Amino acid sequence: MAKAKNTDKLVVQNAAKTLLANIRFASVDDPIRTITVTSSIPNEGKSTVSINLAQAIATSGKSVLLVEADMRRRSLSDMLGVRSRGGLYAVLSEQISIDQAIVETGQKNFYFLDAEPHIPNPADIIVSHRFAKLVKALSAKFQYVIFDAPPVVTFIDAAEIASLTDGTLFVVREDFTKREEALNAIGQLKKSEKVKLIGTVMNYCETETSEYYYSYYTKDGKKVKKGSDDQGTSKKGIFTNRANV
Repeated sequence: MAKAKNTDKLVVQNAAKTLLANIRFASVDDPIRTITVTSSIPNEGKSTVSINLAQAIATSGKSVLLVEADMRRRSLSDMLGVRSRGGLYAVLSEQISIDQAIVETGQKNFYFLDAEPHIPNPADIIVSHRFAKLVKALSAKFQYVIFDAPPVVTFIDAAEIASLTDGTLFVVREDFTKREEALNAIGQLKKSEKVKLIGTVMNYCETETSEYYYSYYTKDGKKVKKGSDDQGTSKKGIFTNRANV
C-alpha cells in the first residue's frame, strides 16, 4: 500500500479489502479483532495502511475504532481531518470517559480515538494496567480495534501494544527499508510469546497492469504470487498486499 492519487482509489480499496480478507483467514477459529500496525522505521506508511484497513472494515459493515498509539509522532488526526476534546491520556487519567473521547470520522462504522500531544512517558503508559484494561474495554465496544503504533526499532511501545492485541501487521516500504532493519524489528517483536505476527504489508509498490495483486513469502524467502502453480507453499508464508495505496 502507499499514498494514492484520485485515479488509484479503486486500486486502494481493492488492496485494503484483500488485506482484510487475509486477516480474517489468518485465524478462522479465533478471529482477529484487535490489530497492531507497525513498521521497522518511520516513513513506511503504516498510518496510511491503518486508515485504509479501517475504511475497508467499516465498508464491510463492521464497526471499527482506529487508535492513535504513536504518541510521540501523531499523524492520524490530521490525515482524517477530525478533532476530539480529549484522547488516550485523558481517558487513562479518568478526566473524560471513553465515549466522550471517541469521535466519528464521517464514514459510517468508522470511529477514532486520538492521543494528546506531548504525553509524558508514553512507554510507561503503555505498560500500565490501565492501558491493558482500556484495550479490553475498546474490544468490547467495537468489532475491530486498530492500534497505529510507533516503529519497532525506535521505541518499545510497538512490542508492548502488540502483546495486548490479537495480531500484528508489519509494514515494509518497498525500496526504502533495509533488510537488516526489517529483520531486526521482526526479531524484537518475536521476543515476546504474546505477540502474534499475522502478516507483512508491502507498501509504496508499483502495480501490475493497473491492478492490485498480492503474493506470499515462504519461510525460505521464496515469493509466490496469487495464482501461481506452487499452491503448497502459500500457507506457510505471510501475505503481502501490494498496491498504490
